[in-house]
Parts: sequence; C-alpha cells; structure tokens
Amino acid sequence: MIWHALGIVDVDGQYCTAIIVGGALYDLAEAAKHFGVDQDFSSMMAIIDRWERLQPKLAEIAAQIEAKRHGLMPLPERAVIKAPIVPKRIFCAASNFVEHAQEMGTALAAKADSQPYIFMKADTSVVGPHEAILLPDESTMVDWEVELAAVIGLRGRDISVEQALAHVAAYTIFNDISARDLSRRTDFPFKNDWFRGKSYDTFGPTGPWLVPASLIPDPQNIQLKLSVNDQMMQDGNTNEMIFTLAEQIAYLSRMLTLQPGDMIATGTPTGVGMGRNMFLKPGDTVSAEIPAIGTLTNPVELLVRARV
Repeated sequence: MIWHALGIVDVDGQYCTAIIVGGALYDLAEAAKHFGVDQDFSSMMAIIDRWERLQPKLAEIAAQIEAKRHGLMPLPERAVIKAPIVPKRIFCAASNFVEHAQEMGTALAAKADSQPYIFMKADTSVVGPHEAILLPDESTMVDWEVELAAVIGLRGRDISVEQALAHVAAYTIFNDISARDLSRRTDFPFKNDWFRGKSYDTFGPTGPWLVPASLIPDPQNIQLKLSVNDQMMQDGNTNEMIFTLAEQIAYLSRMLTLQPGDMIATGTPTGVGMGRNMFLKPGDTVSAEIPAIGTLTNPVELLVRARV
C-alpha cells in the first residue's frame, strides 16, 4: 500500500482536507473528483465518522496519485498545515512508562495489581504544527511529553483487547504540554489538579497529519523522539509501555462508549523536563518526532493576556 496521510491545510484563508503522498499535499476533494471517486471528503470529522467505508477509497486515491502524479496539481507551497483534527474527547494515559514514572518520583504498583490511569484534556488545548505553545505567567514549570496518539474510527463499548486495534482509524503525534507546578493544589484536600496543569490553550500540539492505522500495523513498536532547541530530550519506543494501546482502549470502553473522533494519547517515555529541572521558556522550539508519522514542531512564547 502507498504511504499516505490526511491533513488540514489553510490556503489563503480557505481550509481544505488534504492527502499527503510522496511528500506533496493535494486537495483531497479535488483528487477524489479527478479520479472518479464519488465521496464527500470535505470534512475530516466526516471522514473519521465513515472511516471503514472511506479508508479503502483513500488508499485508492493515494495509489492513483502515485501513479499519475503529473495529472493532478499539488497544493501551493504557501499552504499552511493546521492540526489534522480537533478531537471530540482527548484521553491521556498517565505514567505509562516505568522510567518516566521513576523520573517523576511516582511509585507504581505491579501491572498485575493495577489498571491504566486515564485523565482528560480540553479539546481547546489543541494547536497544529508551527503554532506557538503559550506559557501562562502563573507557571514556571511548563514541560513537554511526546506521545503516540490514536484516533478512534469505529464506535464501541466493552471492546476486547483482541479487537481493540480494529477500532483505530489513524495515528498522529501528540505533545502533552504540562504545567507541573499547576498540577498540584494546596488550597483543597485534593492534592492533584491535572486538568488545570494540562488543559491551558495551546497545551496540546497535534499533527502534523493523520496516518491510517493500516500503515502502522504494530503501534507497540513505534519510536518516539522529542528535542528542545535541537537537543534530544526523549528517545523511547512504545514497546516500553506498561499498558498497550489495546489495553487502554479495552479499559476505557468498559466505562464509556468510544466514538469516532475520540483521541487516546498513550503515554510518554522518560526524558521530560521535570526529571532534569529544565522547563520551557520563551524562544524555545520543541520538535516531537515519530518517524512512522512525521515531525511536529512548535515555537514557545509567553502568553500575553488581554486586560479588560
């Protein structure tokens, strides 16, 4: 199968769904029309909602582009890649790598005595490639976390581990930005406030695009890298996870119905700033990389608040 991916691009203020083949971006709706594929590809969420039916059509379009590339014009270089999806819900796995838990000072129970620890993050945290991560002035400990994210394409409840991956439409890169000092509370009897520490606007860089799950047959053998100002900070593999993606899907689906457009960020390997006492500052550049998907790069700026 020809490698391809889906993205959202802005061309002179007009947004369109794009298909990426051979390093070039093409208007997906135009490509479908060009090759006689009678489907509506104008909305990413609509594509995810009909993933089972449309995925073979996407593969067909990618193959046609590869074979007849000169018959279809790619999008212009000025096209700006945006976040490929704003998920309906963002589920995140906490402390899912042993060495990461150790660097955070977290004592874990044995896997046999435990279950995945899942928290949620606001959808408004999502930004795309090259959009700024904005540092709130109330935090001095904003940190990075590269993660493999799975986008659900098939609705399900009480999903078995064996059937779990069949519910995944595509994969992307997620950088779970975290204000470590805002994740702790002293004004309530509850010690942790992960929603506050992780849900600021811009704290969820996502992208650069969605790669169909059929092109990543084993999500438990994926390299995860992250650098800050070209200095490598994280270099791990999803084979180091405590709970696999399939186990996370099965766990979540025992509580709720997973829906197309939900996203699961599966945890981060060791190498975050907390373990180094090193945090993001204005002027930094963060690049999260998954070779099977691409590179997600974001600058870091100070949040400037409008005073009313």
